[in-house]
Amino acid sequence: MGNQKSKTPLPTDLMATEKFMRDKVGLGVSFDLGVRKVKILKKEVNVYYVNGLCDTAYVIELLKELVNLNDNELVDTNVFSLIQNRLVNQSVSPVYTLDELVDQVLTGLVVFVIQGDSTGLVVDVRSYPGRQPSEPDTEKVVRGSRDGYVENIIVNTALTRRRIHDERLRFEIMKVGERSKTDIAVAYLKDVANPDLVDTVKKKIEAIHIDGLTMADKTVEEFMVKQGYNPYPLVRYTERADVGATHILEGHVLVFVDTSPSVIITPTTFFHHVQHAEEYRQSPAIGTFVRWVRFIGIFASLFLLPLWYLFVLHPELLPNQLAFIGPNDKTHIPILLQLLIGELGVEFMRLAAIHTPTPLSTAMGLVAAVLIGQIAIDVGFFVGEVILYVAIVAVGTFATPSIELSVANKITRLYLLFAVALFGVPGFVVGITVFIVYLTNVKSLKTPYLWPFIPFNLAAFWQILVRKSMPGSKIRPSIVHPQNQFKQPKD
Repeated sequence: MGNQKSKTPLPTDLMATEKFMRDKVGLGVSFDLGVRKVKILKKEVNVYYVNGLCDTAYVIELLKELVNLNDNELVDTNVFSLIQNRLVNQSVSPVYTLDELVDQVLTGLVVFVIQGDSTGLVVDVRSYPGRQPSEPDTEKVVRGSRDGYVENIIVNTALTRRRIHDERLRFEIMKVGERSKTDIAVAYLKDVANPDLVDTVKKKIEAIHIDGLTMADKTVEEFMVKQGYNPYPLVRYTERADVGATHILEGHVLVFVDTSPSVIITPTTFFHHVQHAEEYRQSPAIGTFVRWVRFIGIFASLFLLPLWYLFVLHPELLPNQLAFIGPNDKTHIPILLQLLIGELGVEFMRLAAIHTPTPLSTAMGLVAAVLIGQIAIDVGFFVGEVILYVAIVAVGTFATPSIELSVANKITRLYLLFAVALFGVPGFVVGITVFIVYLTNVKSLKTPYLWPFIPFNLAAFWQILVRKSMPGSKIRPSIVHPQNQFKQPKD
């Protein structure tokens, strides 16, 4: 949260306040920081603001309301109370120290300081620049809402509250970052979320000591879960308001970070990252089918290449009926090197697609397809089977809902490839065993990462395998230890 703030009281002399703003904050140097001076009933009033973060039209209306007091009120009236009463805004609060004044002004609020009073008045007229809610590119659905989270924390909390009109929904806000003073809101249902989990999340956020959160939620995540070099994601991100609201109702705690369109969901397991909103926008049968297709894709992205390479090294393991899986041609480049080049080629294309302007991305894809496809096979750089299996694995990777999980699986796939190359069948078996044991020992906020598979919970695991209908989903996940276990009233 930064070092301790000084508690210098707000001076009664406006000149002293203005001098502080000029010396410490840059008033008169920074073009966007300004002060408007008016006289109300023979008393000087200074209004401090930042252009671009507050709505000019609202500020003008407030000033009009105050200036009109000169024509309609007596001079000996209590000016502070009169101004406080005439600030026609739903959010007006007092400020008592210079540091509070600076924080509020730089956040986009306007502060009214009155000559002779040691209390200022803060009015929330923020109007942050940003886009309107739209469907997230990474979590699209065929049928469903299109209002995804944006970079404005006020809009994001409103999108969530629009879906949960419950008086027990809480958004506790705090500021993090000595210089950025970024707003972070912790969201939960008071009678559902585990109080220990809520306290843990809040304490971890309050313990953040850093200049600024320019990378927003990702920086917060790294302070919260201490991931280190573990590639597997320990929290889930979502840009969909319906997904966020669903997890709140299940008993999870969400973290909203201003300037980020993604919301952090805690705690999460491996299986939280393999589900998608599309499964719940279709009937249970279709949702289950889509889920299984996705599982097959994720499984292929992890194990297909190492398994195929194992059969290349030990073709005697294959029955004669499957001997056609190759490789059926010979090249001068070892198969392992071909696989690694193919993996790097797919990663190059992914990065190029991110960095290439949209009008050029189609042309880039055509060039990559021609170069890495048929021509590379014709010149003998690749055998056809390598291209085929690398392409299948790439499709499985892109079918993974979580980008973080898909990249982590790619790292695991490369690890298994090297294990097979070095030790053959024992390398494949031991490599998978080490992989599962490693994930078993991973915990996210004291939550077992492979739950409900390890430790095994039959009812919860069945819900992972089969998308149940909503009337049949009456129990909240036990992994979050909810206070209220039932989603629906018991019969």
